[in-house]
Amino acid sequence: MIPFSILDLAPVTEGSDAAQAFRNTLDLAQLADRLGYERYWLAEHHNMPGIASAATAVLIGHVAGGTSRIRVGAGGIMLPNHAPLQVAEAFGTLASLYPGRIDLGLGRAPGTDQPTAKALRRYFDSADAFPQDVLELLGYFEPATPGQPVRAVPGAGIEVPVWLLGSSLFSATLSARLGLPFAFASHFAPDAMDEALALYRRDFRPSARLQQPYAMLGINVVAAASDAEARRLFTTQQQSFVNLRRGRPGLIPPPLDDIESFWSPLEKLGVERALACAAVGDAGTVQQGIEAFIARHRPDELLITANVFEHAARRHSFEIVAALHDRLAEAGMTSR
Repeated sequence: MIPFSILDLAPVTEGSDAAQAFRNTLDLAQLADRLGYERYWLAEHHNMPGIASAATAVLIGHVAGGTSRIRVGAGGIMLPNHAPLQVAEAFGTLASLYPGRIDLGLGRAPGTDQPTAKALRRYFDSADAFPQDVLELLGYFEPATPGQPVRAVPGAGIEVPVWLLGSSLFSATLSARLGLPFAFASHFAPDAMDEALALYRRDFRPSARLQQPYAMLGINVVAAASDAEARRLFTTQQQSFVNLRRGRPGLIPPPLDDIESFWSPLEKLGVERALACAAVGDAGTVQQGIEAFIARHRPDELLITANVFEHAARRHSFEIVAALHDRLAEAGMTSR
């Protein structure tokens, strides 16, 4: 059965604050834990008022401590912002506290704008060293050897699944070469998805960490009582994309009854292309969308995200999707 997982950015909505965003995140993670979702991932972003997951490892610990079964991890840690040793220590600590439940997804983008990237990477010029940093990080999770000058404590000898994330061919190639699971950011940058998946599956080399290719795809899913209500809820995500491209990222806005009055034709085209991997509607419409997506791309897992303004509506959307997963499993649609 294809697992369904959740990607959360700990959204800070208009009229709210980070503390409320963290309460909502934990509440949603606890719901996902009960509903049978496979994993709950949080993403590193900086200098973005509407995203509260900048201190990603700290928030992962908070969520893991408040749940019991679901895997919790980073989708992802932007490795160029960090020393590999520090990441290994942080996730070695998390995996020691919550054994068998921590994932580490790695990205090579800064997760922010250029001035903030410069502030984060005071002694780092670019992401060109990403492959070497990944190898260094993987090495810290290996059992320590006698005389090893630097080791991750904790971290050495601790099992932490490592994923590579990407929206281009670069991480697909590197994941295949290193024999790592791969997560493609099709929920906001789907253009290279088909080519990246084909490359990853074709060139995959088995490793001690993974014997067969394993690809997870991101998809936007907003489910509600009716198609019209789901489309209205989805305007929150659409507005956020437009605001980001206008250079005015802010708090997560409430939905609009008339999105056409908000964006220009060119902005609409760009957002529809970026968010093309989406299933938005009532239970029947969303089921059709997910079925079509699975049939076309054959993912090993789906990473579902829903940037919905009202927390109750967001919870309800994930409840609908969990029920759909059960129906799809019974119909054989989610069998790999």
